[in-house]
Amino acid sequence: MYDYDQATAFLGEWGPFQRLIFFLLSASIVPNGFNGMSAVFLAGTPEHRCLVPAGNLSAEWLNASIPLEQRDGRQVPSRCRRLRLQALANFSALSLRPGRDVDPGQVPQEPCLDGWHYSPEPYLSTIVTEWDLVCDNDWKSPLTVSLFFVGVLFGSFISGQLSDRFGRKNVLFATMGIQTGFGFLQIFSTSWEMFSIFFLIVGMGQISNYVAAFVLGTEILGKSIRIIYCTLGVCIFYAFGYMLLPLCAYFIRGWRMLLLALTAPGLLYIPLWWYIPESPRWLLSQGRIEEAEAIIRKAAEKNGVTPPDVIFDPLELQHLNSQDQQKYNILDLVRTRNIRYITIMCVILWMVISIGYFGLSLDTPNLHGNLYLNCFLSAVIEVPAYTISWLLLQNLPRRYSIAAVLFLGGCVLLFIQLVPSYLTAVSITLVMLGKFGITSSFSMVYVYTAELYPTVVRNIGVGTSSMASRLGSILSPFFVYFGAYDRFLPYILMGSLTVLTGILTLFLPESYGTPLPETIEQMLRVKGIKYRNTSKSKRKPNNEEENSVILKTTTF
Repeated sequence: MYDYDQATAFLGEWGPFQRLIFFLLSASIVPNGFNGMSAVFLAGTPEHRCLVPAGNLSAEWLNASIPLEQRDGRQVPSRCRRLRLQALANFSALSLRPGRDVDPGQVPQEPCLDGWHYSPEPYLSTIVTEWDLVCDNDWKSPLTVSLFFVGVLFGSFISGQLSDRFGRKNVLFATMGIQTGFGFLQIFSTSWEMFSIFFLIVGMGQISNYVAAFVLGTEILGKSIRIIYCTLGVCIFYAFGYMLLPLCAYFIRGWRMLLLALTAPGLLYIPLWWYIPESPRWLLSQGRIEEAEAIIRKAAEKNGVTPPDVIFDPLELQHLNSQDQQKYNILDLVRTRNIRYITIMCVILWMVISIGYFGLSLDTPNLHGNLYLNCFLSAVIEVPAYTISWLLLQNLPRRYSIAAVLFLGGCVLLFIQLVPSYLTAVSITLVMLGKFGITSSFSMVYVYTAELYPTVVRNIGVGTSSMASRLGSILSPFFVYFGAYDRFLPYILMGSLTVLTGILTLFLPESYGTPLPETIEQMLRVKGIKYRNTSKSKRKPNNEEENSVILKTTTF
């Protein structure tokens, strides 16, 4: 089989060309970090209560016009009800006083017919205050975030196909343009519906841009650099973008100007068109050998090495591209009992991890303490999480590593409800530990899933699991929404699901240190299930296939 890495080995692994590609493509991921989590501030809900026109009300009745309700164990002003103004006007005209002449608790109530009064802290404006997405319309706020992830789901479907057809570089810059362009259009939204439709399209562009950058980097960089790029490079730069979000939001409290500040950096990536090349691997697959060779020769010149006279043999490439291969589809993921169980367990694992990751990230406004600091800590904690996951992947078994961090994340989330309300620092620490554990598992599960599936269906298997992850992200805003009814309910649900999924992971087979399966029959078997005696095919280590796992590692 033709070996691209061997044909381009003369370039070296970490020359000026590779360093430039590594950092430019990693930098292109930064906007995904702050755009992906921007809903934390764009769709934030400040404290609010019914707007009460002064009219003929006395000062006493004006102050007593908002009834009290039980929330988080405290009596606080109602957010969605007020005392009936007609009754208050009558009492005020008769000079009756609340609490003395009239019990406010006996006065009929009514909804907020004149709108709401919103606290100017911590936001000056959000889409919630712009279009009154509270009380009977409070479901629209989590739906807005879910629609963004619906866009991510659609983008996941089409990004790979577009990249295979039109090229990695073209799709990378086209989708960055979509993300930036529709982000600008969002600023001029005149309704919640208009904003949500644009947000869905931004989600499509965001994931497509991410996938194109990820694939382009893995195809250009050499073997020893790919795993660093796929874990530390891509993930860490995503976290850097996430860290910039609360910093921008702290200084820009209005949602339109904040969205402008988050979208404008996309224009800075236009000059990268002249520095980031197309993938030579993709060009070769399209038969464009001369273009691929031209890119490699420029890379050799930048690295100060002399390329051979003939880099790619046209006859060998033509023979490789003409070979017919057996076609597999998604039904092959349930063809045998073993692969069916692995598919079901991987779908559950990915979905729960995604719910936990995005649920905790979106829930930072509901934590005690400073909103902006909490969001920044939620981003910072991802850096050690990615680093630890990289070390665990290098040295320890997969299923025990993933189960351990899931147990850590799930258990600390369950403990939060036991912490007294005045120990806010302890609660925040537990939430960050939960985010640490779930983020670590998110980073490792890509590698683990790619190692479980055989070569013939590896792309389909990882893609199906990734789709389950997108479904989890769509559901995650509504887990946060449950906190409006019980502050600890989101943590109880996410913690319980995470612990149960950690237990489920222990039944998956261990792939660490074993050759990658080539066929469905060679797959490692799920623990605790009886199988019929069948002939076992011998699996031989395949360096190229072992390295291909790196091409499948990605983030969210």
